[in-house]
Amino acid sequence: MIPTLHRPVAVFDAGIGSYAIVAEIHKAFPSQDILYFADRASFPYGGKGRDELLAVMRRSIAFLSRHEASAIVIASNAPSIMVLDELRGETSLPLFGVHPPLEKALAQAGTGRVGILGVQSLVESPMLAGFVAARAPQPGRVALINASPMVELVEDGSFLFDPAGTQRRVDAFMRDVGDRHPGIDVFTLSSTHLPWLAGFFAAACPKAAFLDPAADVVAALRPEEGGSGAIAGLVTESPRYDLASFRAMLDKVGVEIPLAAVTVD
Repeated sequence: MIPTLHRPVAVFDAGIGSYAIVAEIHKAFPSQDILYFADRASFPYGGKGRDELLAVMRRSIAFLSRHEASAIVIASNAPSIMVLDELRGETSLPLFGVHPPLEKALAQAGTGRVGILGVQSLVESPMLAGFVAARAPQPGRVALINASPMVELVEDGSFLFDPAGTQRRVDAFMRDVGDRHPGIDVFTLSSTHLPWLAGFFAAACPKAAFLDPAADVVAALRPEEGGSGAIAGLVTESPRYDLASFRAMLDKVGVEIPLAAVTVD
């Protein structure tokens, strides 16, 4: 049974990644109601071109607007960088996104080299290249790294149900990153799925720092009065990613919230 929510903040992406931001919002604003929308039928956002991504975002925003959301957090770096500015001109609702904490990473980088770990469509997009060029004095020292295989480890539950296998794959991935981009000592976790792998990344590269942008999202929000701190989840399904497997992942990390399967037209 999904509880009635009072003007919730709606948080969504294509899967479990966005729950980390839900948890941060709940911690900062314990009386704020939150609607958590896991659009698993659209996973992965990172494999979509700009036009398809825009269509998915518009559909999701319209769906969440019907649930009387007071604000919407697009908890995914790819659409936040690629289409958020255009979407803001299409709705009166406050829209928030997730962006690589690049300035913070550059300030911490002892070597002056930073890696942005993100999905393929993000790291190959001209929008991210422009984002980096506007913020980095030496954009060539910022590596844009396709971490889509790491996102899959989260969405299919491997990080929970096969941690040893997950660590082997993260180790191999980071060895390859080190070979191709030597000298990086700070990485941004620029997919909301990747913070779930923070411990695996730290074990693979103990001398590097891995930055999570979730705190920046929470700092931008203004809580809505009148809520009870309730959290409810809505989930779209696909043959590979169904509600039962999603619930099993939340159970594994100790999250107990009401979930309902939905279809978004």
